[in-house]
Amino acid sequence: MKNVLLICRKELNSYFASPIAYLLMAFFGLIFGFGFYTATRDMVRFSFMAQMQGQMQPQNVNDAIIKPLLGFASTVALFLIPMITMRTFAEEKRTGTIELLMTSPVRDIDIILGKWLGAMLLYLCVLAMSMINIAMLFAWGKPDLKPVLVAYLGLILQGGCLLAIGTFISTTTRNQIVAGGVTFFVCLLLWLLSWFTAFDSSATGSVVNYLSIVTHFENFSKGVIDSKDAVFYLSMIFFCLFLTHRAFESLRWRA
Repeated sequence: MKNVLLICRKELNSYFASPIAYLLMAFFGLIFGFGFYTATRDMVRFSFMAQMQGQMQPQNVNDAIIKPLLGFASTVALFLIPMITMRTFAEEKRTGTIELLMTSPVRDIDIILGKWLGAMLLYLCVLAMSMINIAMLFAWGKPDLKPVLVAYLGLILQGGCLLAIGTFISTTTRNQIVAGGVTFFVCLLLWLLSWFTAFDSSATGSVVNYLSIVTHFENFSKGVIDSKDAVFYLSMIFFCLFLTHRAFESLRWRA
């Protein structure tokens, strides 16, 4: 575990030693802030119109603002995660430092977990930018806390799943652009699978729909923790890290 934490710390420091971490956090904060402004503006406008028409029933802050905002955040993550993982192993292979890792007295699984955890911590730092806007709602409104925490749990599990996929893809090439592009394509495909099977009730359609990351985030966005959704994300993380381990072993044999 000590080696995992050391590699995780090294990986996280490498992100913040370059502009990539600051750019990702600024980009996500800007996009999320714009979405927050739009959602709150529309809610205020609709509430004002309802009052003018004599309808005094207040809107639910969770349903009107938080739920669509965090769903929007999961979509934005599709563009950010490839930028986080594209250099995980591809940069090591390009600069030749991968040989140092493979000859170091550290287990392959420690290296893989350390790099994945470093990417996860950066992803959490990016997500933290959204908490500034959510905190404003709690300061001036009365949203329900539990659905917010469950939705963030869904974002973390979904992010961990996509980061594991990106980490595996990064082991297959030495080109960061290729790693980022393929990761984005795979993440986008997993996001669109629910669209492709929206009106397909066959067994094949059900299986394809189950593989969509959007399908499993829906319950989290509603504040509901379903074990099958959590198991899906955790299984995908384990499977992709297992593939990464096998790919890393093949690098040893080729070396």
